[in-house]
Amino acid sequence: MADTIAQFDRALEKCRDVFVKKLKDYGASWRIMRPESVTDQIFIKATRIRSLETKKVSKVGEGILPEFIAIVNYGVIGLIQLELGFSDKEDLDVEKAIQLYDRYIALTRELMIKKNHDYDEAWRGMRVHSYTDIILQKLMRTKQIEDNAGVTLVSEGIDANYQDMINYSVFAIIKLTEGDE
Repeated sequence: MADTIAQFDRALEKCRDVFVKKLKDYGASWRIMRPESVTDQIFIKATRIRSLETKKVSKVGEGILPEFIAIVNYGVIGLIQLELGFSDKEDLDVEKAIQLYDRYIALTRELMIKKNHDYDEAWRGMRVHSYTDIILQKLMRTKQIEDNAGVTLVSEGIDANYQDMINYSVFAIIKLTEGDE
């Protein structure tokens, strides 16, 4: 488990680095997105991953790894948007956005540690394309919950689905970069 935590943290650092750089380039322009639009943005990324996994070639030259990083970052954006609601303007400075990012990453990391304990590192025996399929399934669930105005009878909410998508994406990042460490 200690190895998983170290690998997880290294993958999260890659994601955070991209988030911070894009935040400095674009600001928190994502604040105008409603949670449903964030879900659709993640859907676009996951669909592209599945397409690349199936076709085995990219015509725009970007691979699968950046898309998993984007899912992590959009998942955190989704969690922030669920808490704050969307805004008609960019209303977060870089420092506050990073603070919120770090808080939601810490909560999601804690969830991974608990689930990884209970599931006994089952993620290690999975294929990367299975993470993609599970993320797409979580997106379908999330869209249904959103269509039901966030109401569920027995299921976890949108936030839990975002956290699961983040964690499966981090597992994919670990598997895709294992030889790079």
